[in-house]
Amino acid sequence: MDLKLSGKVALVSGSTGGIGLAIVSVLAEEGATVIINGRTQERVNNAIDQIQQSIPNAKLQGIAADLGTPAGVELLLQKVPEVNILVNNLGIYGSKAFADISDEEWMNILEVNVMSGVRLSRHYLPLMLKQDWGRIIFISSESGLNIPAEMIHYGVTKTAQLALSRGLAETTVGSHVTVNTVLPGPTRSEGVEDFIQGLSKDQNISIEQVEKEFFTKTRPSSLIQRFASTSEVAALVAFVASPLASAINGAALRVEGGVVRSIV
Repeated sequence: MDLKLSGKVALVSGSTGGIGLAIVSVLAEEGATVIINGRTQERVNNAIDQIQQSIPNAKLQGIAADLGTPAGVELLLQKVPEVNILVNNLGIYGSKAFADISDEEWMNILEVNVMSGVRLSRHYLPLMLKQDWGRIIFISSESGLNIPAEMIHYGVTKTAQLALSRGLAETTVGSHVTVNTVLPGPTRSEGVEDFIQGLSKDQNISIEQVEKEFFTKTRPSSLIQRFASTSEVAALVAFVASPLASAINGAALRVEGGVVRSIV
């Protein structure tokens, strides 16, 4: 399917690996010019090389900036003053008991997961409205609906993204700008792959058995009973970013394999 993204400029925050890199790959394959972002130039360069191996004609730009800080966002905005598509993908997570999460850790995860999207959207959304076309997509998580007890701070930031996205969508009334949220579930990203391999080694069981036990014990409500691939998530994001998704606005779109048992 032609998503009609040729000529569009897209920024994907935190996109040197995992879901972010998969999103860059699909958007580039569809003809968009894509800005890859990571905290180090080495990671950015590696991501560009990886995509160009599979998509030689990909139109890519790389910017190393820590978007979890105001200074990092300002650095990027100076280099990329305007985009057509903004994918707020940057996010961190970590398992920790609620009582052990310090104020500093709370503030850090809020800065990275929430405020990065606030700052980028605050700059780009008015420009999109002025041009009367644009897409802003937040990459949230099913954890924003099913708050995980083992990482409550992460779940809170993912819920905040849902509220932020819907609120911004309310400001686009009557325009051709849309703001939506995509909610992945358990996805076989770079970090999850390392986690699975670690468990496999520690427990002396196969990777397949680790995955089976995860969905039996930790995410038993999953209907697909497996980790989604990053490309499966990226496919939905690319469609929502396209002109074909013009009637989708203010939505929370789930690509979580049925983990969430609610029908709304």
